[in-house]
Amino acid sequence: MEERYLRNLGPLTEAEQALLASKTVFLAGLGGLGGHLLEHMLRLGVGAIVAADGDRFTPSNLNRQLLATEDNLGQPKAQAAAERAAAVNPGVRITVVSAPLTAQNRDALLAGCDLALDGLDNLEARRILAAGCDRAGIPLVHGGIRDWCAQVAVIPPGSGLLDRIYPPHLSELSPSGTVSPVPAWCAAVQAAQALCLLCGRPAPLWGKLLAADLLHGEQEILPL
Repeated sequence: MEERYLRNLGPLTEAEQALLASKTVFLAGLGGLGGHLLEHMLRLGVGAIVAADGDRFTPSNLNRQLLATEDNLGQPKAQAAAERAAAVNPGVRITVVSAPLTAQNRDALLAGCDLALDGLDNLEARRILAAGCDRAGIPLVHGGIRDWCAQVAVIPPGSGLLDRIYPPHLSELSPSGTVSPVPAWCAAVQAAQALCLLCGRPAPLWGKLLAADLLHGEQEILPL
């Protein structure tokens, strides 16, 4: 086993660490959630990551996005993700696409992936991703943030759970800010759920929604 993964042992077995190296994860979005999700996947040692984001960094990203720095303002987020991956764990095979997720490219992006991670910030793209996961027969680890609040759910393929979280008649939510602890917390919970799934363990939030208010220290798990 590579020395970089020795401190994963205990929480993980050697067999599980080896299993992670055979897995491929799709990451939709490389912003507030996506940057932290990328970091976790790199340090856990998944075999391959496919990531898509068509945005570029702006100064308003600096308050919460792990990949955003003063030096890369104006740079495509996908480029920053590739550079971060090379700096943190060059052993992980990473494919980055500097384009948004669409109904036209989702099947190609999800092909061969074992699960998808939701780092998106709009309902239309989330619905496209969920439909793609249904077609591919893979779980979607959803995450969402707003103000001081975060939510995480593991959506089984074909379950329609996303439509219960965001009913089809619901339009886009009005824009709202957030602070850096919120995406970091949300992505950590998402990554833990993904880790369970990739290692063949039950995911505690399978078919459930965890809703948390970090300002008041409150959280609740809702079976869906």
